[in-house]
Amino acid sequence: MADEEPLLPPAEDAAPPPPPPTPSWRIGAAFWILGLCNNLPYVVMLSAARDLLDPRPGEEPRNRTRHDCNPVGTGAVLLADVVPGLGVKLLMPLLGPYLPYRYRAVGVALCLWGGVSAVASASGSLSSLGGVALGSVGAGLGEVTFLTLAASYSSTGLSHWSAGTGAAGLGGALGFWGLRALLPLPQSLLPLLVLPPLMLASFFFLLGPAPPPPPLPPSPGMGGASEDSGGGAKTRGRGQEQTGSVAKAALQQGAPLAIVYFAEYFVNQGLMELLYFPSSPLPHSAQYRTLQLLYQAGVFVSRSSLRCLRLRRIWGLALAQALLALFLLAAVAVNHLLPWLGLAAALAAGEGLLGGGAYGNAFGNVGEQVPLPQQPLAVAVVTLMAEVAIAAAGGVGLGAHAAFCGQE
Repeated sequence: MADEEPLLPPAEDAAPPPPPPTPSWRIGAAFWILGLCNNLPYVVMLSAARDLLDPRPGEEPRNRTRHDCNPVGTGAVLLADVVPGLGVKLLMPLLGPYLPYRYRAVGVALCLWGGVSAVASASGSLSSLGGVALGSVGAGLGEVTFLTLAASYSSTGLSHWSAGTGAAGLGGALGFWGLRALLPLPQSLLPLLVLPPLMLASFFFLLGPAPPPPPLPPSPGMGGASEDSGGGAKTRGRGQEQTGSVAKAALQQGAPLAIVYFAEYFVNQGLMELLYFPSSPLPHSAQYRTLQLLYQAGVFVSRSSLRCLRLRRIWGLALAQALLALFLLAAVAVNHLLPWLGLAAALAAGEGLLGGGAYGNAFGNVGEQVPLPQQPLAVAVVTLMAEVAIAAAGGVGLGAHAAFCGQE
């Protein structure tokens, strides 16, 4: 009996049992709501860009000539809605390890709530842009946080996150179009204030704990010296080959997607505000909202029909989008080249079809061309190329506003 080892209490030696798995319907619902809440303010701010920049009392009056120009171009709203979020995404690889997901989720909700509140209570264009920028910080942090978290739940989280962001596009444009037709600008934005608490409820109560990460593969050198001599060279070769596949896919898919995004956002936030049809019964701001709505409808249709039309090369879509942007630029420059709002609406829907088709096919092609472990890096590179193109479109859009409105 003296040689027997003492028994430790089970409670001190055993690890706590893992939590029960979260039902798939709860995971799907949680990430759909998170995607919707994160992207809806972004879409609404772009749809409301013309309204946000309408001159307030005491500001410079509108240029009431052929283009009916506001003092500030809608490209400013695009820059405020994109650049701060892009900065957050670039910083998160450094700061992310020190910020737990629960703190990030609260930060996202506070930024979105503060941004919407600031825009709704703004007394001028500058304060409106400040509110848009604060919301952009929240949206950028939310995308990095929830998209990374969704990958821990296999395809369930990613697919429902994507579906929620897609619903935000058409739903945000349609919802704001309807509310703005009934209410003045501040009141038409107030329903967005329900999104931050809905986001927090979805994160803390509907979404269960993330499953543990998969175990790391064994190191190439664990097999002994005989494997170390030849295995290291093979590993380096595979690594170089995988890096080459990421770079090739990023160039083949990211370059045309960047052209598509530059062209469409230059149209949406640079040219649409200058397309004014005095014969239409709709006021200028309502014309702008209508074109934005039909653009989002085109995006929704094309993203929803990728199973029917699969393209391995998207350079044709990039060329078509660039030609459409050039035509609309000519329509802004030449009076009566685009005489009817209905024709402009059809072109806006077509622009959305091209943009949504390029987006879905580009990332689908990345998934086929890049091995699974390198797919997150490839997607991140392609996404960064597209977002830089969007920011560039905002700057060029401001230049177009200054050029055409300064002539009058």
